Amino acid sequence: MPIPVNFSTPARVSAKNRAYTQILEWIIDGTLQPQEKLNDADLAHALGVSRTPIREALQLLNVQGFVEMFPGVGTQVTPVNKEDILKILPPLAALQALATEIAAEVINQKTIRTLRLINTQFAEAVNNHNFHLALKLDEQFHQIIIETTDNPYILNTVSTLQSHVRRLYFHKSIILRHESINEHEAILRAFDDNNKELAANIARENWLYPMITTD
Repeated sequence: MPIPVNFSTPARVSAKNRAYTQILEWIIDGTLQPQEKLNDADLAHALGVSRTPIREALQLLNVQGFVEMFPGVGTQVTPVNKEDILKILPPLAALQALATEIAAEVINQKTIRTLRLINTQFAEAVNNHNFHLALKLDEQFHQIIIETTDNPYILNTVSTLQSHVRRLYFHKSIILRHESINEHEAILRAFDDNNKELAANIARENWLYPMITTD
């Protein structure tokens, strides 16, 4: 099980959360390959923590569908199934639409300006074929909208679903597209016009589009 040694971890985070965040990132970007067996002692050594937070992190990742735990046998990374996008996107799109509708009622002009700047950077990244940066900016755009709702239940559920989407992106099951630039701007215009229904509909379509490309 190859584990990088030149990675950085955030400070002032519990051992469990640090282990969870780093292992999840390795699963998402393919550092830990699908169906790879995980050794909690090796992970503990690499992350500089005891085996207890590693086991706690793996249990959470098991609940979220990123690893499979076989009692008495071991733990392995779940396989990647391209067709899972058809299961992930409908609830994610619904929650993103709901968040956008809620945000439209409370969002201020400062936040809208921030979102426009991010979308400009997103457009530059897409046009320059820097898709890894574009993915981060796209997530940041929607994350700000989610945070504007001040609803931790939406935030936590979206975070898990979004992690599965990111994993599918890294495994070439999802592509970023130029149309998202205009859809982001259309959401912002709907915010400007206080049109929460339109903003929600555009957000929903923006997230459901990859389902069309998988057919």
